[in-house]
Amino acid sequence: MPQESHLERERRGKIARWRAEGREPFPWSFPDRTLIREVRALTSSLAPGEEVAGRTVRVAGRLLTIRSHGGTSFIDLEDASGTLQLLLTVHELGEAFYTSWLADLDPGDIVGAIGLPAVSRRGEPSLRIQSLELLAKAIAPPPEKFHGLQDPEERIRRRYLDLMSSAESRERFRLRSLLTREIRGYFDRAGFLEVETPILLRVAGGAAAAPFVTRSRYLDSELQLRISIELSLKQLLIGGLERVYEIGRCFRNEDLDSTHSPEFTMLELYWAYADYHDMRRLMEGLFERLGTRMLEWQPDSEAARSAAQLFRPPFATLDFVQALEERSGIRDLLSRPTPELGELARRCGATVPADSPPGVFLDKLFEHYVEPTIDRPTFVVDHPASTTPLAKRHRSLPGRVERFEIHYRGFEIGNCYTELNDPDEQERRFQEQLTARGEERYAYDAEFVEALRHGMPPATGIGFGIERIVMALTGAKSIKDVILFPQVRSR
Repeated sequence: MPQESHLERERRGKIARWRAEGREPFPWSFPDRTLIREVRALTSSLAPGEEVAGRTVRVAGRLLTIRSHGGTSFIDLEDASGTLQLLLTVHELGEAFYTSWLADLDPGDIVGAIGLPAVSRRGEPSLRIQSLELLAKAIAPPPEKFHGLQDPEERIRRRYLDLMSSAESRERFRLRSLLTREIRGYFDRAGFLEVETPILLRVAGGAAAAPFVTRSRYLDSELQLRISIELSLKQLLIGGLERVYEIGRCFRNEDLDSTHSPEFTMLELYWAYADYHDMRRLMEGLFERLGTRMLEWQPDSEAARSAAQLFRPPFATLDFVQALEERSGIRDLLSRPTPELGELARRCGATVPADSPPGVFLDKLFEHYVEPTIDRPTFVVDHPASTTPLAKRHRSLPGRVERFEIHYRGFEIGNCYTELNDPDEQERRFQEQLTARGEERYAYDAEFVEALRHGMPPATGIGFGIERIVMALTGAKSIKDVILFPQVRSR
């Protein structure tokens, strides 16, 4: 543990004195609490200097600041609903009580207050204090009041201090919760069933990503943390559950940057007897709904106003190959040999194995030339077949698959296919992918192919990261800003 500062030693001394006097600096509860938001509402009709006579309330929260002027002191108290000024006077509390409490309290303490709702002479909603209770003594002082934590990495490492000092950060995570709830409600109302599928798998399939590996002592076998939810959910389609989705954690032992995290929350949804055209309409409806709700939750927010306007249907559409050829100036991409595509990707700064399949190089080229130019919600459609082994071949474009990605602000939000349901073609594509990569860590799920042999209805499916949706709708610049406890490098 780091050496304690003078302030921390001073606060420990106050704790010791309280206990020596028979007082508990960490009591068990503070019942019958009123939220600060509700107290402020009680004062809304009062004139300066008035109080709600005969209405004693109990509030609790974190002490932010103490200001004293002669025999009057003002304490700013904050709970999850807002801030409130506590008004303490020698006249009402008595000299001994008033003086001892001012000496005992420090910024950061958790305090309970009992008093009358009032409005100060300057028009500030307040609580005229009759009694105080210390609920938890803060040994370490809080971040500096006006600037909070300035180091971005420190905000992530000590998220509790970031939340304590930044109302903006607290609001962003509140919005994440509200958006996730709204997404669930949208799909529930559309007749989809929320399910739970395994996180620990013998083979983590459904995406081209390296898994985290662990071992089961009981099973005496290696297991992988899932990189996708896709293959489990498709087995439910085979079993007769025709509309299913899951919101859950996925893990990819790969990049850590502004849009990627090794641990993230994925939503995947599968819809029998529908195709990617149907999913486009469903997604436009979802994002229109989320944009509308954002404006309801934050009517004064520029990000919310922008989201409500930009996510109105119809979204723009870009053909993957056409857009890439136009913006890169490279023609006939689908007919170029794999080594040439690899060289083109490396010239753009891509660091991928030379033996990667052609689809990997095409994706890297798209990320370099096209993705940064997309600044409004856009469907990127009809990808080359080599990029997507789980998608159904395009019904009218040879060498393509029926797929779309939703892009916005230079990054991908969601990824949808008309699903491949031919077991023989699926096994062949898996084998081709495995051979091209030459790495056992990408071994395919033979059990899924076996399940396909029992017949999967025509279907469409989509996956998107909850974090990227929150980024898109709130204007957050980094995925770390929308994950409460993101992964960081060791000190």
